[in-house]
Amino acid sequence: MWFLMLGLLGVALKYFEIGFVATLSWWIVLIPFALAVAWWSWADASGYTKRKVVEKENQRRQDRIDRQRSNLGMLTSRSNRKRR
Repeated sequence: MWFLMLGLLGVALKYFEIGFVATLSWWIVLIPFALAVAWWSWADASGYTKRKVVEKENQRRQDRIDRQRSNLGMLTSRSNRKRR
């Protein structure tokens, strides 16, 4: 995502001819888009994206369980320390 933001900023600066970016070649300005494509390809191929989604879902599930146990008065300080 950072590469995409950097690329959009670079294109805007190049288009409006602001700062030193106006003197750079278009190829250099477009490099962050290529890096974003490479990052997304690697993240999908390696399973990084799926792993992050699973971690987020597991954390949400555990937070919901802890919240429900706390509301029922079943969550003790000892069991809370064990999870963290």
